[in-house]
Amino acid sequence: MQKVSYSIGYNIGQTMKMQEIKVEADIFAKGLKDALSEMPILSEQEISDILVAFHSKKMAEKDSLTKAEKDKNIKEGENYLAANKVKDGVITTKSGLQYKEIRKGSGPSPNDTNSVTVHYRGYFIDGTEFDNSYKRGQTATFPVIGVIPGWTEALKLMSPGSKFELYIPYKLAYGESGKPPVIGPAKTLLFEVELIEISK
Repeated sequence: MQKVSYSIGYNIGQTMKMQEIKVEADIFAKGLKDALSEMPILSEQEISDILVAFHSKKMAEKDSLTKAEKDKNIKEGENYLAANKVKDGVITTKSGLQYKEIRKGSGPSPNDTNSVTVHYRGYFIDGTEFDNSYKRGQTATFPVIGVIPGWTEALKLMSPGSKFELYIPYKLAYGESGKPPVIGPAKTLLFEVELIEISK
């Protein structure tokens, strides 16, 4: 029972650390003990009010940090795309998608009803890689309309054997929310995409 008790306490502590909840350990232990013995030193209403205020403050802090990160990512992405659009070979579509053909393919391009098999590498504008099918040693297959809008648009410009570099503004990627924890809010995403095969 001692090991079980320790493990439960340890698990609670890990969860609190991950959520960045800081407490005074000895007072926290007393609160836990009082709850188990049903002898609180504060009323249920006091406890409820304190926790509501605490969580509201944490949410406000998180929202403030998220907004600051979002604004920073938007500005960095806009600056990157503005500089990138004038580079040799880079084409900008009406939607704002930028792409560059690295290798020409042959045959028809996929449409909304098709699935595609691809190899790809995804990275941020600072060069940090967040996904790589080559490293996994396995291609990826998915519906053309089952991916982010920037990919859907780009895939319909490609043909089997072609390889593109994609420069995708956040509005054509995962939007303002991002895809936590890997992709932050309003992130501009870069990809190398190789179209292997089109299937129905």
